[in-house]
Amino acid sequence: MYSTILVPTDGSEGASEAVGVALALAERFDAEVHALFVVDERFVATDYDLVVEEAETEAERALDAAGEQGAAAGVGVEKHLRTGLPHEEILDAADDYGADLVVMGKHGRSGLDRFLSVGSVTERVVRRAEVQVTTVPVSRGGE
Repeated sequence: MYSTILVPTDGSEGASEAVGVALALAERFDAEVHALFVVDERFVATDYDLVVEEAETEAERALDAAGEQGAAAGVGVEKHLRTGLPHEEILDAADDYGADLVVMGKHGRSGLDRFLSVGSVTERVVRRAEVQVTTVPVSRGGE
């Protein structure tokens, strides 16, 4: 049913749960998994090496965690880092990697979008994606 699954991650709990769902689906359908971290270009100024370095360190941490989850599940995970507007980069990555499914957490780290009330990255991807998007809520400990 699925051959290539894209799972964006920002290292949040919601993204980690989405990675788990993506891995379970990949195992079930023998699909490949691409984990993606997007450094939001609106928050990174190229003049500030420290900000860029911190963003890349955060990305590396999140992608390594996805890779470790994959290894524990016996599923290989290709890791990708992009810089740009998150929803646009996710949509472009789905196209570039030939994804037929995007699995995303409903809630990631809060950012400028939340303060400006212009919609979440997940909402934007769901509205514009040309492939199926599965959203994963953060579990509430059995509630």
